[in-house]
Amino acid sequence: MAIKDLLSLLILAGIWGGSFIFMRVAAPEFGIYGLVALRTLLATAVLLPLLLLRGSIKDVRNHWFAIALVGLANTAVPFVLFNYSSLHLEAGVNAILNATAPMFGAVVAWLWLGDKLTKMSVAGLLLGFAGVTVISQQKLGEGEISMLPILTALLATTGYGIAACMMKKWLQGVKPLVVATGSQAMASIMLAPFALATLPSVMPSANAWLNAVALAVVGTGIAYILYFKLIADIGPSKAITVAYLVPLFGIIWGVLFLHEHLSVQTIAGGLMILCGVALTTGVFKLKRSAAKAA
Repeated sequence: MAIKDLLSLLILAGIWGGSFIFMRVAAPEFGIYGLVALRTLLATAVLLPLLLLRGSIKDVRNHWFAIALVGLANTAVPFVLFNYSSLHLEAGVNAILNATAPMFGAVVAWLWLGDKLTKMSVAGLLLGFAGVTVISQQKLGEGEISMLPILTALLATTGYGIAACMMKKWLQGVKPLVVATGSQAMASIMLAPFALATLPSVMPSANAWLNAVALAVVGTGIAYILYFKLIADIGPSKAITVAYLVPLFGIIWGVLFLHEHLSVQTIAGGLMILCGVALTTGVFKLKRSAAKAA
């Protein structure tokens, strides 16, 4: 991997890790639905000009229903759920739980698309879910929160897994920028009634606005552009490794900016999740095969 691609990967991981900071700061003042609606609307404003320049707006019209379902499963519902969990969980913990998305993707693909699960994949799923159990036990043991925020975060990553299968089944060959822009726009429409019904009674502070705009423009719009460029330059299998770096940055930003403290038990659970994801997605197997070939 070239230095510029590695740097792009680190920047993207840093941005997405920071998204959990932005949510944790902005969600209490904007409200769960208001923040998501603002996020998807501004992200659409960033992505739409690029789509128009490429003359691909017709592709959104041609696949509008499938894109709308992806927008529901990959954006509207998960963003709402993560906004809720961010009210109760540290940004670092949410970043760790977010890493379970590939595991749920593998389970959904097995149940829906008939994809096979190898013994190593099953072992990875068991290890990953054991990591979730470790983190859950730690948080519940503190006596300050219920299981609900953890479950909402896991439901959000399940949505990501469902959306990945939707794209594989219904949107193969459709440009990623088309799906990204269309799904953000569709999510904005879906969320508008809920956002309008739950407008904050007090104008959010300047700090909340700054975090909300950063979440939308940087954490969603610019991040998607950077991610698509990485897919084009180094391929999807290498670009997806950003998932292993996001929890690291989420923890670092949480400690630096929000003075969060994660216990050794939570970190251990996070490492179990990441190892489980690596086994489930075949990363360890790929590295071993490459070594044999060498």
